[in-house]
Amino acid sequence: MRWSGIVHHDNAYFPRKKLTVVGSGNVGATAAFLAAYKELGDIVLLDVVEGVPQGKALDMYEASPILGYNANVIGTQDYADTANSDLVIITAGIARKPGMSRDDLLAINVKIVAEVTANIVEHSPQCIIIVVTNPLDAMVYTAKQVSGFSRKRIMGMAGVLDSSRMRTFIAQKLDVSISDVSALVLGGHGDTMVPLPRYSTVGGIPLPDMLSQEEIDEISQRTAQGGAEIVQLLKTGSAFYAPGAAVVEMAEAILKDKNRILPCAAWLEGEYGINNYFMGVPCKLGGGGMEGVIELDLNKAEKAAMQLSLKSVKALKEQVDALGGFGQ
Repeated sequence: MRWSGIVHHDNAYFPRKKLTVVGSGNVGATAAFLAAYKELGDIVLLDVVEGVPQGKALDMYEASPILGYNANVIGTQDYADTANSDLVIITAGIARKPGMSRDDLLAINVKIVAEVTANIVEHSPQCIIIVVTNPLDAMVYTAKQVSGFSRKRIMGMAGVLDSSRMRTFIAQKLDVSISDVSALVLGGHGDTMVPLPRYSTVGGIPLPDMLSQEEIDEISQRTAQGGAEIVQLLKTGSAFYAPGAAVVEMAEAILKDKNRILPCAAWLEGEYGINNYFMGVPCKLGGGGMEGVIELDLNKAEKAAMQLSLKSVKALKEQVDALGGFGQ
């Protein structure tokens, strides 16, 4: 049988977006799979371990006929294959183990993230970077220092995940559809994160009208410990489905120019009275990356919580600075 009259599109005129995920562990592989499933573009999965990104990428590619998505997925050890990426997600690094805090990971992961960032910038100098590696606030700072990117083109994934966890716990408590629950968590990505019940709603109804203060406090505490709870249950790893989904929501907002309002770790330049630190705040994410910070009118208690969270972020930044050369 011969095909005739078929129009072959020249990719020079109909280019797909290119998304690179660095790190083919559980978070990276989940993010790559979801990005392919959502057809965000062609996917490059990179890792230093020979065969693992290639095997996982091939597995994802072979799932495409079943699930019906069109996205090329390749695995590689070679940064040359990532060249001209539109967006890069960095998940590379070691994961938490029971008894470890996110901060315990800093000394090891700062070296990894610094090296990854340098290679990414060399091959994709115009890309946008989203950092997922923990401790998040320190890792995204490291990536910014190494890359020299403006705050529009580098950010951290934290608030989307933390807010999703809070939404989950609210829906469980009230036995309502997750679709009707919104929640907002700001601050650093750690034990001092700042859940904002006042800006959280259930079917448009403010959360304080639905739950007691004691119940809200319990949910807020569980949200702050959400990652540690999963680490304790898994015993040999950390969360990956929700983090993978969270970073893909951010990537989709950028690659599809959706102008979404999502909480993420952004480099603040005076907003919330904070200068030159990454903190979780509501941001507008679109084709230009982090296109703007939304400044909420926080009350006294919320401001105090943000300052406490900032104290923790400052300590992490000081640790990174003390390493010198950002691990390179």
